[in-house]
Amino acid sequence: MSEVDAPRGRTCSRTPCLRTSRSRSGRSRTLRSVALLTSGVLVLPVLAGCTSEEGGPEAVTVPADIGHAGRNQVEQGGTLRWAVDSVPTTLNTFQADADAATARVAGAALPSLFTPDQRGRPQLNPDYLESAELVDREPKQVVLYKLNQEAVWTDGREIGAPDFVAQWRALSGKDSAYWTARNAGYERIENIERGKNDLEVRVTFARPYADWRSLFSPLYPKETMGSPASFNDGARTELPVTAGPFALQKIDSEDGTVTLVRNPRWWGEPAKLDSLVLRAVPRDRRAAALATGAVDLAEIDRGVAERIAVAHKDPEGGSGGSGPGAASAEAGESADGSGETGQERSSGGVGEDADGGGLLARERGDAGLTRFTSEQTALRGFVVRKSLEPAYTQLALNGESGPLADERVRRAVARALDRRELAEIVLKPLGLPAKPVGSHLALAGQPGYADSSGALGGQDTAEAQALLADAGWTREGARAVESGTKAGPEKSPAAGSGPSAQSPVAESPAAGGSPSAQSPSAQSPAAAGSPSAQSPSAQSPSAGGSPSAGGPGAPGAPQSPAAGGGARAGAAAGSAAGGDDKPGAGRPAAVPAGSDGDKAMPEAYKREGGVAGAYAPVGTRAPGRSPVAGPLGKDGKPLSLRFVLPSGPGSEPLRAVGDRIRRMLDEVGIRTEVKKVAEDSFFKDHIASGHYDLALWSWPATAFPATDARPIYAKPEPATDGSLLVEQNYTRVGTDRIDQLFDEAVGELDERKASDLMKQVDARIWAAAASIPLYQRPELVAAKRDLANAGAFGFSAPRYQDIGFVKTKPAHGAGQATAG
Repeated sequence: MSEVDAPRGRTCSRTPCLRTSRSRSGRSRTLRSVALLTSGVLVLPVLAGCTSEEGGPEAVTVPADIGHAGRNQVEQGGTLRWAVDSVPTTLNTFQADADAATARVAGAALPSLFTPDQRGRPQLNPDYLESAELVDREPKQVVLYKLNQEAVWTDGREIGAPDFVAQWRALSGKDSAYWTARNAGYERIENIERGKNDLEVRVTFARPYADWRSLFSPLYPKETMGSPASFNDGARTELPVTAGPFALQKIDSEDGTVTLVRNPRWWGEPAKLDSLVLRAVPRDRRAAALATGAVDLAEIDRGVAERIAVAHKDPEGGSGGSGPGAASAEAGESADGSGETGQERSSGGVGEDADGGGLLARERGDAGLTRFTSEQTALRGFVVRKSLEPAYTQLALNGESGPLADERVRRAVARALDRRELAEIVLKPLGLPAKPVGSHLALAGQPGYADSSGALGGQDTAEAQALLADAGWTREGARAVESGTKAGPEKSPAAGSGPSAQSPVAESPAAGGSPSAQSPSAQSPAAAGSPSAQSPSAQSPSAGGSPSAGGPGAPGAPQSPAAGGGARAGAAAGSAAGGDDKPGAGRPAAVPAGSDGDKAMPEAYKREGGVAGAYAPVGTRAPGRSPVAGPLGKDGKPLSLRFVLPSGPGSEPLRAVGDRIRRMLDEVGIRTEVKKVAEDSFFKDHIASGHYDLALWSWPATAFPATDARPIYAKPEPATDGSLLVEQNYTRVGTDRIDQLFDEAVGELDERKASDLMKQVDARIWAAAASIPLYQRPELVAAKRDLANAGAFGFSAPRYQDIGFVKTKPAHGAGQATAG
């Protein structure tokens, strides 16, 4: 595995992934895919000044790298073997255990009315729709769909209103017999009816819904959605009726494969491939699977990318590209005749030894020279395609209890971090832009992206120390107290000499100097135990084992907070949720975790472009205090935070980032106790249950943040038993104002106004300092050199009918052309 994804919720959306939950109003909320683990996607005038221009001058978009080739250059026929993390446990993307493989099947075999383009914008899919328009706003919102007249299910029946009605009723939340993971948007529909003819579907909403384009993708036939039995059980293992370029042939759990074949009733451009086989291959075995020909396409980590680069540098293998995304020299011009090679599209080295000797030596000890040499020879037939996933890795701060319940301490942690340096650890060795993520609700390149990190502020050691001093954490406070007299520093366990400061756990192998810390590997989109990469419709966070680390469909199954133990945290709600501070209100000594910060900002910040009302104090020093670096404490108790990281293959990047964070915090006097845990227990036993102070995992970005991001940042609510309902807000920090802005945005049909509202939301999330976005996750994919239109898709969705192998060049006895 490579990156940890958080539990998600929209179908696929992204891995680890937790999905369903019931909102405070009784509605089910969409849950983002569980965070992505590496072995561990949105203005009130008062906040407008906290964001940069949309996209920003420094916003960098990395295009998809798929070896593009025109359909006339792609061979008709053949089978593509595509690696996935596991055989899907369900084929119903609206169930809680849907994963990346579920999303792949749905994308190839079922209708998606809108699909994301390279900038993550939803685009009408002409294979299914002639048009889809908002035809009325008052007195009710009405959307009119005009269907492609050739669109039919594999049984010959036309796609029409009965299918829309069946899916609405199943997902509306009104019938509890349907075991749904999410119903966001469907519960707002009032009626669905046939239009002027069978090709028109008229959808009327009871309440305005800005994200209406997210609905009915994928669209299942009425045979699947028409009854609880077929929805709950039948669709888990069978899809007898489909309507995509491919149709499901069989699932072989013993062999670990899912086979799809060309759909003979497909009315669009026919699939180039005869069949598409999804094969379950653990991430730590993918190099061998590629070399033996078991798979032709696979998401990989940096280590495998380095092996492919070294294979191309071998004198006997040619002097081709040497880094992720760089095809070998023989690839020549791209298959589409643009003259742009794969290396030009994906520049940057992989960071291997100059002669590959160090890597070879490491591998020989494990595999044996003969096998290793054979595998390296076979790997010359692959190229590494790279981009950035539609997912970002964050540092999460649990504000439910302990020191981090005080927002000043959370802000101090955030101000201690050099986010650019952390991004460089993971992205720079891959030749990818190491630009810190500036938004929780969109990524660079997406239309709604704006850097709102100014609402919190950048790295500033002095400000971090001042915030800690203001919260009562001082060097003197770390010393034990005896009879009212402070003991000498040599007696203080927190002074740097005691178990807390030098615990073996904190000095784990991931710490500085270890291979893990110094050799970060690219994070993969799959997350351990997460629902799966992002299924086309659901999102999930990922950590350690990427739930979907980012791709459309995250690996791993999302779990609802209730099911996974994450919905209820043992502590009382008051300490975690907190309330919004009103302008002019007195500030308590310890600000509640949920404090929204609706207070006036310091004048200095206003002059720099901030606007009064966005609570983002810059850490004004407490009068008469001069913070001193070193171990800090309060009333004899040291300031020490539990830092949970995933262990296992592929988690090296997160551990390397975690080690650098530990050092940065140490510089301001915050001690951390690092605990490395198995990926399969990372979310269930630690994140969802609240047994952590600091943790790293990833969340996916979508085109519909008002819908998909709300469960992640919604204010936790108390349950009747005194526990806390957190949905997917595993930091346990939220405010009423953030919830209100989300509600306004999801019901705002004016796109510009909705975007402004989401920017306000993001600024307030930054100000709360419970989620600190660090970097967009890398996407590395190994592909056969002659494979076209598949690889690192970035924001865009695969166009399955165009994937295939490049035609053999007929002239001069040349071999196959390459798509690179």
